[in-house]
Amino acid sequence: MESLYILIGVLVVIILYSTYTYFRQKRILRPLTEEEFKSGYRKAQLIDIREQREFEGGHILGARNIPLSQLKMRIGEIRSDKPVYLYCQNGMRSGRAAQMLHKKGIQDLYQLKGGFKKWTGKIKRK
Repeated sequence: MESLYILIGVLVVIILYSTYTYFRQKRILRPLTEEEFKSGYRKAQLIDIREQREFEGGHILGARNIPLSQLKMRIGEIRSDKPVYLYCQNGMRSGRAAQMLHKKGIQDLYQLKGGFKKWTGKIKRK
């Protein structure tokens, strides 16, 4: 019976943390439709946070690849005085990236709604 209470406690903590993370991401990261994204990303820092092999398989023209797994080490490459347009495959990793960037003082953060898999614009393959 005691292990059941521990399991329920762990589940409650996970649910609370997930809810907190979801609302925090909504507050710091503005999702953009493809049209909104296209109209602004050329004046911003366009960052693909997918892994290098995903990036090489196809990416938005003009994007720079800084994988989420390397973001903490490479955060200095991102300017805080320019908007940052993030995208990943489906939108999940860009939310985590936005949280890291926000902690470092970068405030102007945008995300491609639906991620790269919803992108219909020009792409480049390596």
